[in-house]
Amino acid sequence: MCQGLESLPVSCLERVKELKARLGSFLLKQELNLMGLSNKSDKLRTEEALNWRASFQNLLAHKDGLCAFRAFLLSEHSEENIAFYLACEDYKNTKTSSKLCSKAKKIYEEFIDSDAPREVNLDHETKSITKENMEQPTVSCFDLAQSKIFSLMEKDSYPRFLKSTLYMELSRQAKP
Repeated sequence: MCQGLESLPVSCLERVKELKARLGSFLLKQELNLMGLSNKSDKLRTEEALNWRASFQNLLAHKDGLCAFRAFLLSEHSEENIAFYLACEDYKNTKTSSKLCSKAKKIYEEFIDSDAPREVNLDHETKSITKENMEQPTVSCFDLAQSKIFSLMEKDSYPRFLKSTLYMELSRQAKP
């Protein structure tokens, strides 16, 4: 019969906790390395990492900040939000009207449609308005949906990111 952790001697419990902490630290370092943020020659400056705390816009405007936030959202299984936001930003920069329609359709099918593989969390009204906008796609057809997802990330995910071990480790590693 299997015994629970509480039946282990105190020294074993302490060892398990220590191993768990080491493993967590190792996994975080691996994640930072994969993101390219732990490279000694390219360390963040303290002001940059601390600037991310000033506003959500500052975080998204910085390449490493965006990368770190995306990794955080991946760990929370909500990466589709930033992917949708960035797809909308890219869409707004589309120059030709022929590409506008195909890009709009792709974004709608990937993020908004009820069968979308990476469906973002939008209310029914926003989805309806966006669907109407799809009849004659313009550069602004996703503006409402994008602003709702931006607000969701800013009010919900961003504060959790600032408290995350990922951000704490990045700001601790940052050099003055």
